[in-house]
Amino acid sequence: MKVIGASFDPPDANLAFAQKYDYFGTLLSDADRTAGRDYETVRAPEESSPEYAKRRTYIIDPDGVIRKAFRVTDIQAHPQEVLDALQELMHS
Repeated sequence: MKVIGASFDPPDANLAFAQKYDYFGTLLSDADRTAGRDYETVRAPEESSPEYAKRRTYIIDPDGVIRKAFRVTDIQAHPQEVLDALQELMHS
C-alpha cells in the first residue's frame, strides 16, 4: 500500500510540512492545480478560502481504479473511516 498526498503548496513547503509532522507517505506539489482539477479539490473563486484545496481522500486500487472517495468533513474521525473502508475493500 502506498500513501500519496498532494497539496497546492510548492515542493519546499511540502518538505517542511512532511518533516514537521513526520508525514510517512509521498507528498506531491500540485502548484499548478492540474491534479486538483482532475480530483475535484479546487475551490471555485466564490467559495471560502479558494486558495486552499478541498480535503479529499481517494482509495485507488493497483489498476488505477478509484474504489472509494471521501469528502473529509471530520478530520479527527477521518483516519478511522479510511481504515474501515480499506478493511471492507480487502474483504470484498
